[in-house]
Amino acid sequence: MSSDPWGRVDETGTVYVRTADGEQVVGSWQAGSPEEALAYFERKYEGLVVEIGLLEKRVKTTDLSAKDAQAAIDHIREQVDAHHAVGDLEALKVRLDKLVETVEARREERKQQRAKQSDEARHAKEALVAEAEELAQSDQWRSAGERLRALVDTWKGLPRLDRKSDDELWHRFSHARSAFSKRRKAHFAQLDAQREDARKTKEKLVAEAEALSNSTDWGPTAARYRELMADWKAAGRAQREHEDDLWNRFRGAQDVFFAARSSVFAERDAEQSENLKLKEELAGEAEKILPVTDLKAARAAFRSVNERWEAIGHVPRDARPKVEGRMHAVERAIQEAEEAEWRRTNPEARARAAGLTGQLQAAVDKLKTQIEAARAQGNNAKADKLQRELDGRQALLDQALKGLQEFGG
Repeated sequence: MSSDPWGRVDETGTVYVRTADGEQVVGSWQAGSPEEALAYFERKYEGLVVEIGLLEKRVKTTDLSAKDAQAAIDHIREQVDAHHAVGDLEALKVRLDKLVETVEARREERKQQRAKQSDEARHAKEALVAEAEELAQSDQWRSAGERLRALVDTWKGLPRLDRKSDDELWHRFSHARSAFSKRRKAHFAQLDAQREDARKTKEKLVAEAEALSNSTDWGPTAARYRELMADWKAAGRAQREHEDDLWNRFRGAQDVFFAARSSVFAERDAEQSENLKLKEELAGEAEKILPVTDLKAARAAFRSVNERWEAIGHVPRDARPKVEGRMHAVERAIQEAEEAEWRRTNPEARARAAGLTGQLQAAVDKLKTQIEAARAQGNNAKADKLQRELDGRQALLDQALKGLQEFGG
């Protein structure tokens, strides 16, 4: 018979292992010596030790699932409980029990981690839904559409929740995207209709602009082009593929008209600049007539200048007041000379002036006599009153005498 601290082999070849519950039969050995029998079953024990050690390492260092870890523990425990090895089987059981505790702790930790991840995923998805529902009301079609597409990608990267919660949130998320797409589609449909109306309006404006491009009715046509431009701006934009072509035609028609007008105006401006020089020379000639000493000669000279003046065409508008003002000044001077001559040579007016002067002179002489008499009588109050009346009559007399002198006498 052979034995060691954890087992023995009896004379029949039966191998035993010592446990807390007493000896347990391990197996029967007939192929060799008892020592070989113990060594064989001790190696089986070492194999279990190695297997438990590897499992402990996997549980601690890998992401082995709790289910697979427990299955591995149960498989080893069956071998330990079957007593098919010689060694400290109780120590193995203790290690397996501790390993079960570790797996359970890892299971609970992962459960809590999954619960945390699920909660975070729920909050993340609720935030995505809230943002999507806000974006559904946006009119920033490009940026909102891009953001909604980015939210879909973010959603796909998040863990699924329980089916009910996930389906409810996805329904809201999908509904928000659909609402935005529907609004955007309606907006662009309306925009397309507006652009088609703008195209039709601008086609008409282009047709009229092209019809006017050869007009020589410069003022009214230029005014109409300004109105057409205002109508163009008010019409809004046509479709992109039409807008540039329509604008080029519209602008081209205007360019034809305004280029022709500019050419004509340039010729006219050159002609008017030459006219201005001629009229300035005539104004200088007219100014030499002054002062008027011979009215008849002055009239003839001015008439000659004026006839040549009238034969000259237009001058630039901004220069017109100054050069015409010089001619008008000479004309007014001659007219004033004519009026003075008329007053001087008019016999009826001269007679009326002489008669008035005589009457005023008589009144002045009479008042002087009355004043002298009043002062001789010592009646100064009466004399002062008569003096004030005399002063008024004397002023009128002086004025009448001045007018009479204008008649030459």
